[in-house]
Amino acid sequence: MPLAKEKRLNINYYKILPEGAPYQLIEGELVITPAPNPKHQIILGRIFRHLSDYCDEKDMGIVLVSPIDVYLDSENAFQPDIIYIARDRQHIIKEDGIYGAPDLVIEILSPSTAGYDLKEKFRVYERSGVREYWIVDPEMRSVEIYSNAKGSFSISSKSEVTGEIESLLLDGFRLDIEAIFQTSI
Repeated sequence: MPLAKEKRLNINYYKILPEGAPYQLIEGELVITPAPNPKHQIILGRIFRHLSDYCDEKDMGIVLVSPIDVYLDSENAFQPDIIYIARDRQHIIKEDGIYGAPDLVIEILSPSTAGYDLKEKFRVYERSGVREYWIVDPEMRSVEIYSNAKGSFSISSKSEVTGEIESLLLDGFRLDIEAIFQTSI
C-alpha cells in the first residue's frame, strides 16, 4: 500500500500566521525557530553595525536585520539574520516583506537552525540567485563566504579565529574576525 504524500505548505498559508510568529517555511515545511541566544545576538549586532555603516557611507543599498520575511518561491519564506539589497534592486522590498533573492544573506549558526542553514537554506539561496552567502559559526569562530556564479555557490573567503574576511560583492568591505566574536558569554 503506497504511503500518502505529505502535504507541502506554501507562502499563502505562511502569510496568514500571526505577525512575529517564530516560523520559517523551508521547502514547504513549517519550521519553528526559537529565539537566538545572547551570544548569537551580540555577533549579529556587530556584523550588522559594521555592514550597515559601510553601505550607508558608500550609498550602496540597504541592510536589514531579522526578523524580516524573504519570499524566495512558493514554498520558501525565510527570516535570514542579515540581508543586503543593492540600491538598484530595492524594488523587491514590499510592504509585507522581500520578494526575491537579496544580494547578500548572512546566517549565524544556532544549534536549532544550523542544519537548515547549511543544507536546505543553502540550496534554496543558491538556486534563488543570492549573490553572496555568509555562514557565521560562533562555536568555531569562523566565517565562510560563498559567491554565486551561474547558480552555483563556491567558497570565496574563509577565516577562523583571527584575520579578516572580505566580500567580493561589496567592494572594499572587510570584517575583522576577532572583533565580531569577542564576547564574554
